[in-house]
Amino acid sequence: MTGINSFSSLKQFTDNLEEQEQLMPVVFVGHGSPMNGIENNPFSQRWTQLAKEIPTPKAVLVVSAHWFTKGTMITEMDFPPTIHDFGGFPQALFDVQYPAPGSPALARETASLIHTTKVELSHDWGLDHGTWSIVRHMYPKADIPVLQLSIDYTKDAKYHYELAKEIHALRKKGVLIMGSGNMVHNLRMVAWDKLNEPEFGFGWANHMNNKFKELIQNGNHDSLIHYQQLGIEAQMAIPTPEHYLPLIYTLALKGEKDQIEFFNDKAVGGSLTMTSVKFG
Repeated sequence: MTGINSFSSLKQFTDNLEEQEQLMPVVFVGHGSPMNGIENNPFSQRWTQLAKEIPTPKAVLVVSAHWFTKGTMITEMDFPPTIHDFGGFPQALFDVQYPAPGSPALARETASLIHTTKVELSHDWGLDHGTWSIVRHMYPKADIPVLQLSIDYTKDAKYHYELAKEIHALRKKGVLIMGSGNMVHNLRMVAWDKLNEPEFGFGWANHMNNKFKELIQNGNHDSLIHYQQLGIEAQMAIPTPEHYLPLIYTLALKGEKDQIEFFNDKAVGGSLTMTSVKFG
């Protein structure tokens, strides 16, 4: 299985996580449909390109919209399983395996950095499609450790923003921290007959997507944290918070000197946006 020889020694991996001068970037990725995990399309092509633009990470830590838990958990296993957390898709999607190693050492180190809450070391999850659909395009050899950090559904955005700040030190150790969700995500309002119409977005969805980008560009994190106060269109864009909260994690990790770059900035099906952002 790819990667086991490089990271079989936990001590060796921990020793490799020494602080470095250059901070790893932080990225929020709009992951969209699970089919993006196996399709060669503009979104997946951009994920492949992204990996070439940033330093090769020593590990990837993903905050995925699809691990919504009571309390905070992190995957702690040598080889996290590939989770197919969806239904109604072609068999080819269910056949995908992404055999990247995990890192119990990094899981424990990350947990030790978080003082807001006690972090549970989990052996019951793995890599869901919010993670593997992206990283299999970025790192197809599956030779870089990948972990997931869950989102506590009992807490608000401000809580998650403050928690995320506590893992900033991982950026100094070559860990790529990624939030995976969608800025605008309203499945109930998807125009299924418009899925193949490029960049089709409802007016309210386009408006909020632009508003979110404006607030990110201006560093107005407070408004993004208190998104419920942005009006009815924000409530339509974020009817439930799980796809939005990964963005909050990445905002908290942004440094003052980080450049901001948006990519995959397109609407899909009227009520979804794939808009992604890199800090660093």
